[in-house]
Amino acid sequence: MRLIFVSSLVPGTAPEDGYEIANHAIVEGLRRAGARVTALGFISPGATPSDPEETALLGEVIIRTSDATAGMKLRWLATAALRGTTVSSAKLRVVTRETIRRELARLEPYDGLILNGVWLAGAFEEVFTARPYVFIAHNAEHVSARQNAARVESRVERILFRREARYLAELEERLCANAAFVLTLSDDDRHSLNVARDDRALSLPLVMPVAADMPGRSARTFDVGLIGSWIQVPNRIGLEWFLREVVPRLDAEVSIAVAGRTPRELSSDDPRVAMLGRVENARAFMRDCRVIALASRVGTGVQLKTIETFELGLPAVATRSSLRGISSVPANVEKADDAMAFAAALTRQIQGQRAGRVADLDGTGFRAAQLRRMDDVLRIAMDRLEAATRDREVPSGPRAGQATLRGP
Repeated sequence: MRLIFVSSLVPGTAPEDGYEIANHAIVEGLRRAGARVTALGFISPGATPSDPEETALLGEVIIRTSDATAGMKLRWLATAALRGTTVSSAKLRVVTRETIRRELARLEPYDGLILNGVWLAGAFEEVFTARPYVFIAHNAEHVSARQNAARVESRVERILFRREARYLAELEERLCANAAFVLTLSDDDRHSLNVARDDRALSLPLVMPVAADMPGRSARTFDVGLIGSWIQVPNRIGLEWFLREVVPRLDAEVSIAVAGRTPRELSSDDPRVAMLGRVENARAFMRDCRVIALASRVGTGVQLKTIETFELGLPAVATRSSLRGISSVPANVEKADDAMAFAAALTRQIQGQRAGRVADLDGTGFRAAQLRRMDDVLRIAMDRLEAATRDREVPSGPRAGQATLRGP
């Protein structure tokens, strides 16, 4: 089966955030299932496709708002207002519909499309929904936008997030309704997107693209470690909560390290906290910490750093939000949602690590279970796509905006 993987960012050689890591994992999963997969989309400036022979590049584009100039942000907003679309899709309107159609024609023959997220699919919806497709919802984006609107302090940001939420809700409804099958990354998102029935959608477990080796750990530099892309609003909210509410409740001798890109205005003057910025080797950093704090407070989809922590077998304390999309939590992980309980759990885990009562685990079992389920779900989705391709009677497919459900 030949599939076109339509993604705002194609898989690159050095993925930097959860979305890019998930793209790698999904493409490799489709290939394990026997599909030939060609990625179609953009790439970040200076990046390189991981599989150039199976990549159709539309050009370079800056996706992250934090990397954009003020002029770029204004152009994105103007395009979104003019086109009646989301700002995130407007970022990708740097090529024409005709360019997309030419690329798709050049890639013929193929059996169907994998629409990986809403951004590129939403920018050229009428083109990409003209053929049978599977829609992969990395998040329930309209829910995330609503959560962001409720938590940001800037009135302008709040208005923009509310606008995004409104447009995203309509876009996600159409993409789900017209899909041969829908994959989400958590069961909660199936309900948020109104595709909770198993014959319409399934939750797709993920694994890290590269399995972890399992070297022993000796000395630890830090008691508590956090790692992520903190420039993203949902992640930033979790980090701010941790620094403001949890850290003051920890013992004075506890050492804390935060790795990953942070907004310029986000810092800590607590001497126990080291803000390290981007680290070269994420796994080496995580292994250098006694306990990983998984402190997500909002968001949808799945937390890739949670999956990586569990694959590495590291002790952790996790909020309920950090465990989205995880069906089996390892024995050396404690759950806590309020700041006092989270701090107390961290203290127990740190003391247990120091005394040898809390140990690292072999994470290969967790990874193997995730991988089996992932492959099963992808096989089901491909079967539904193949059936939709066979049953397709009108080559042009449903018009963008039609909410015509395909039968299971």
